[in-house]
Amino acid sequence: MKQAQIKELRSQIHGEVTDSKEAREYFSTDGSIFKIMPSAVVYPKSTTDVQHTVALAAKSADKPSKRFNIVARGKGTDQGGAALGDGAMVVFPAHMNKLLRLTKDTVTVQPGMLFGTLQKILHSHGRFLPPYPSSIDYATMGGAVANNTCGEMTYKYGSTADWVESMKVVLDDASVIETKRLSRRELNRKKGQMTREGDIYRGIDGLLHDNAALIASSQPRTSKNSAGYRLSHIKGKGGSFDLSQLFIGAQGTLGTVTQITFRTAPYQAHTTLTVGYFDNLDKASEAVLKIQKHKPAAMEVVDYYLLKFLKEHQPETLEGLVPEGDLPKAVILIEYDNQSHLRQNILSRRTEKILSKLATSHVTTTNPRTEHRLWAIRHSAAAVIWMNNGPKKALPIIEDSCVPVEKMPEFLDGVYKILNKHKLEIAVWGHAGDANFHMQPFMDLSKSKDRKKVFQVMDEFYTLAIKMGGTTAGEHNDGLLRAPYLEKLYGRDMYDLFKEVKKICDPKGIFNPRIKLDVKKKDLESIVRHEYSMKHLYDHMPTT
Repeated sequence: MKQAQIKELRSQIHGEVTDSKEAREYFSTDGSIFKIMPSAVVYPKSTTDVQHTVALAAKSADKPSKRFNIVARGKGTDQGGAALGDGAMVVFPAHMNKLLRLTKDTVTVQPGMLFGTLQKILHSHGRFLPPYPSSIDYATMGGAVANNTCGEMTYKYGSTADWVESMKVVLDDASVIETKRLSRRELNRKKGQMTREGDIYRGIDGLLHDNAALIASSQPRTSKNSAGYRLSHIKGKGGSFDLSQLFIGAQGTLGTVTQITFRTAPYQAHTTLTVGYFDNLDKASEAVLKIQKHKPAAMEVVDYYLLKFLKEHQPETLEGLVPEGDLPKAVILIEYDNQSHLRQNILSRRTEKILSKLATSHVTTTNPRTEHRLWAIRHSAAAVIWMNNGPKKALPIIEDSCVPVEKMPEFLDGVYKILNKHKLEIAVWGHAGDANFHMQPFMDLSKSKDRKKVFQVMDEFYTLAIKMGGTTAGEHNDGLLRAPYLEKLYGRDMYDLFKEVKKICDPKGIFNPRIKLDVKKKDLESIVRHEYSMKHLYDHMPTT
């Protein structure tokens, strides 16, 4: 943004606008390995403030010397670089962080509200929002929608997209629309409007109609997938149509979300946890496939290498939680949260019967303190992320693949071969029920050879995931990091459809450009940081 544009925007909005070097430097990084300096930072106080910001960007879009884009941002925990850009960084947690309405089964919030704050409020009312991420204490609700966030409860309850009732979205012409599931008659009314909203409904509905077979045949064979746009989820039964499903997971590339209404679920604080220890990945995979039919609330996994790393660097983390002797090749945690305790008991007994034949040992508990300690095996992954292992850091470069569950042993074996080839230490954890893995190799970005190796490892890793019938992004989405692999995942025809979606919703390219589409690996090489830290999790908000 130019100084004149900053001055103009300041006169129009109630929030703040700054181009201070300190603020721009802070927002030049997120949870990814990349760095891009924004030209300004906007702290909106209302949807109207966002409209003014979008209107100014739209007005300037045809003037190359004045053109700037808009990047919506929460707390910046995104590990794919989707919260970065060289234009105006629109930061929601400063002011637009409120709970607006709470009913017996829904909650309406602004995008800057923290997931953890909302969850505590819901718990006090006997409700919860199931697809919470591991970064719940830092992640915002807007970020959850932008990425279509998932978490340890997603296997049973689905992703964020499954819990969105409606949203308010600022479009590229600065108009505001409400998106929700419409009947066929309501859709036809929308398509008949001579407005920007009508244009989008007509364009997207026509695109879906003309390419139904391609869309259906191009989806990865996985239970989770956040890559690309959610074209296969917009149309529903009876001709219903929900444009929310297009904006969810779009990472702010099609419009800016300023309000979300979520459905909530009954919260069961008393659960049953069973932990199985395996000496063989094939047996672990077989157990997962057999336990799936019992629909546990969570089914998480950590591998030998994560356990080995913790035993070497933080042995107290595992004390009393894993069997004596050799470390297991995998540990799987299975939790049931059924409202009926009797049902929990029945399902956990069936799970124990499966584990008795496949695991070397297992343990079941309903004691909250014991459960908390056992969950530390899985949650210890956070220690890997934060561990200062000298100049080498755990880098989020191959951390979100998802493959068919039956391919889990073969896939992990392939991953280990790639990492051994490059002599990299790694930790693996994730969601066993979905075969969705988070892997972060330790590398030193201050060394040019490691910066080059980043892209070599990514190429081999994502090629393997796609070959296995998997996806490059199970729940963390594309961002900058995985955007170069989107065409390889879906094929050219589907990739062209994604580009057409962008053209329909954002023809001037003002919303988060270079995220998801039109990104080549060579474009990323110049923006890789020479150091990596997670300092972005700290606050940098105006004092007013």
